[in-house]
Amino acid sequence: MAISVNKDTCVGCGACAALCPGVFKMDDDGKASAINQKDLNCAKDAGGSCPVQAIKAE
Repeated sequence: MAISVNKDTCVGCGACAALCPGVFKMDDDGKASAINQKDLNCAKDAGGSCPVQAIKAE
């Protein structure tokens, strides 16, 4: 299982952190990062809501 955020693509909308606060957080640079690899289903839902498809969850 791998959950990650492409920082080059991320626009910092915060949808992933709002939907899955246990998996994603917003960093000081205003972009998201994955902080937990345990909830793949939530990460996939967040990936579907990401406006720029910056989330990889597989």
